[in-house]
Amino acid sequence: MGAFRGDLMAKNVIEQVAQWLVIIGGLNWGLVGAFSFNLVEKVFGAWPVVVKLVYILVGLSALWVLYAMFKK
Repeated sequence: MGAFRGDLMAKNVIEQVAQWLVIIGGLNWGLVGAFSFNLVEKVFGAWPVVVKLVYILVGLSALWVLYAMFKK
């Protein structure tokens, strides 16, 4: 039973992180569309690899949230 609880907690953490990343990505796209201001590039622009990693994580998070939405 303890292992199950650990798996459940890990899933909750993954879902919460994924949801926050999707929100951050959505807000960033809103800023890009409304004001041509890319917050991710403004914050991490000096590190192009980090910018790319953030975009990849946001995309993977969107897939995870979509999967979780249809799973329920």
